Parts: sequence; C-alpha cells; structure tokens
Amino acid sequence: MKICIIGTGFVGVVSAAVFASFGNHVIGLDVDETKIAKLKKGVVPFYEPGLTELLLEEQASGNLEFTTSYETAIKDSEVIFIAVGTPSSPTGQADLKFVWAVGESLASYLQKDAIVVVKSTVPPGTLPKLEEKIRARTKVKFTTAAVPEFLKEGTAVQDTLHPDRIVIGARDEKTFEKLAALHAPLKAPIVKISPESAQMAKYAANAYLATRITFINQIADLCEKNGADVQEIVEAIGYDRRIGNHYWYPGFGYGGSCFPKDVRELAAYSRAIGEDSNLLNKINDLNEHRIPKLLDQYDKIVGGWKRKKVAVLGLSFKPNTDDMREAPSLKVIPDLLEKGATVKGFDPKAVPIVPFFLQEHKNATYTDKLVEALENVDVILALIEWPEITTYDFSGARHKQPQWFIDSRNQFNKSQIQNWGYTYIGIGRP
Repeated sequence: MKICIIGTGFVGVVSAAVFASFGNHVIGLDVDETKIAKLKKGVVPFYEPGLTELLLEEQASGNLEFTTSYETAIKDSEVIFIAVGTPSSPTGQADLKFVWAVGESLASYLQKDAIVVVKSTVPPGTLPKLEEKIRARTKVKFTTAAVPEFLKEGTAVQDTLHPDRIVIGARDEKTFEKLAALHAPLKAPIVKISPESAQMAKYAANAYLATRITFINQIADLCEKNGADVQEIVEAIGYDRRIGNHYWYPGFGYGGSCFPKDVRELAAYSRAIGEDSNLLNKINDLNEHRIPKLLDQYDKIVGGWKRKKVAVLGLSFKPNTDDMREAPSLKVIPDLLEKGATVKGFDPKAVPIVPFFLQEHKNATYTDKLVEALENVDVILALIEWPEITTYDFSGARHKQPQWFIDSRNQFNKSQIQNWGYTYIGIGRP
C-alpha cells in the first residue's frame, strides 16, 4: 500500500519505519524542515533502541522517504495516518489544534476513497469534527478511522512489531478490511470497534496502568508505617490470577509523555461532562503530590537537605529513552535546590534541557559519567533504573561521613547497600 504518516515524532517515525519494513511505500510528512533533513540522513531526533538501523535500512530499500510537501505525501496515498501531538490545554483537556491544522492542509490533495486515520490520542467525538474540516475543502469521497497506538518508549520497535492487539475504530466494513490487511503482517488480534470506543480504549488503558502505580504507592505508604515490605506484598498478591504480578512499580509515581497527560485529559474530560467526583481526578491529584511528599519525608531522615550534596541518577522518565517529558527529575531537582541542596545529575542518554543544569544555577551540575556524579556526595538518589545504574558497584563511592542511598524503584539489594555502609531508604520497605 501507499501510506502517508503525518508527524515525525516518536509514534510517527516508528510506525513509518515498521510499515515500510512490510513492503509498503511510506512517506513521512512534517512541516519541520530541520527534522526532515535529519531523518533523510538517518538521524533520529530521539533515542530509541533499534530504530536508527531500521530507518536507514528502509530508506535504502526505497520503501521509506520523508518530505515537507503535503502534495507529494498525500496525492497518491491510500491511507493517511495523523500522528501529531495533542498537548493538554490550560483546562487539562486535549488541545487538538495540530489535528485540525493537518486536516485542513491535507484536504486538497486527497485521492478518492482515501482513509484518514487518527493515530494521535484524542477524545471521543474528534472524527466527526475532523471530517467537517476536510469536507469544507474537498468534494472527494473519503473515510476516517481511529487506530490508537500502545507503544512503550524504550521498546517501541519491538512493541510495534509484536503488539498485544491492533485496535481499529471505523464505521464501515471496507475501511475495517483495508486497515486490517495493512496490519496483517503483525499477526496480532484485531479488535474492530467504533471510533469512539477506540479512542476511549487508549485513555482507559493508560489510566488503568497509572491506577496500578498509584494504588501500589498507597500500599507502600502504609507499609512504611507498619513494618510490612511492599515488595513482599506484590509477590503475595501476584499469585492471584485476577491481579497478577506484573506492572507493580512502587516509587515516585508515574511520568513520561503519556500517563500524566492522558490521566489529566481524561479527568478534565470527565469534569466537562459532569462526572466530577471520580477516581481519575483523585489519581491525578495523588500523583502530582507524590514527589513533594516523599522529599519532605526524606528531609527528616537525612537531617535536612540544606548543604547536602545529592547525586540524582537517571534524568529521563524511564530507562532506554532520552525523553524527559514529565520525568521525576524535573520535580525532584528543583525541590532539592529550593531546599538548599547541591545536585549532581547523571543520565547515560538524556540531554539536560532544563534550566537547573545551565550555568545560571551554581548548585546544579550535569555529567554523563556516573563516577563523577558520585564524588563526595552525601545522598545517592537512584531515580531511574538504567542498567548502568542498577549494576554499578557503589562501594567505591562510600566515604567516612554518613551517606544515604535512596532506592526510588526498589531495584537494589538492601543488604548489599547496607554492607557497603550506606543508610538504605526504599519505597514501602522497613
């Protein structure tokens, strides 16, 4: 098939490369000339394992190309995916201005019977409004559909190649059949539902996973008051097949480009339709206050943050990505600086783009060498479980003065850390 994918961010680039690997002719479209120029050279604007190699391979085969021209990208395409950003508006709901702009720009070049697919995360009711904007600019017959993505940064290529399911939201069988055929090489179950259900399914999936994280953090808080160990709790409840032992991550709360945004948007959407007092609003509130609460708690344990030298290890929101959107470090470091601490930040991939790592702040420095981050620190805060961090021998960073080791994801052996002479602080652990 001839496919166009509009938006060359995380979802767009990964999807374009994978669809091209199945023998389709794919054109990636973006108005950002600099980004397109880099992609043509095989330079991915973000870190994602395995993506650069796939991108270069498919461009060399001729199956994948990139352009800034709507006419070039749209005129021959049978399926057009919209994969642009939908940032949260000041009210918390999704801002769809980029989706609307794309619809208006592509309309003039649509071929007959083309399918316009919204892959971006959008609320139910988006497709009819998009159709109105397109029909106001063309008389060509077309259809729309919703095919949400369920990718995880750090494993996006594998997630795309081996998905748990493909969700297709459409209103006619012909559209279902064509999109099912396009996704057939993935050999995954195909869920055929309405566009509204498809769009809600994306929000519901992320909100549920965020709920699990929030729930286990609440249990961890109780454990710290009664001597129980949250990791033992996770093991005990995991044998119940209704619950399972997967996706329990006690820690500093959920972050990243999806969970905080999607929960906020779903909460705002619920309020907009009169469902104010629901779980979604509470989950969002608990997560927002999670980090300040923990740092205040640790303030008492370490004898105050003032004049403490702190190594913050892991700046991205999760391992195997350089994405710092809604990363814990963006809340942790400013809070520590405000409380008078000196911060050394380390991450193997994430580039420090935030103000507290610029020379404007004398008490915040950044390094991509772990050994440098650990020099003469009072507190080691292992924030993100990069392998470079979890497998490191911290015995060499120990000195005579008291030192604390905060294991924010319960990734380390408590006894080993204590044997090295640190005071160990975990999440929900006695």
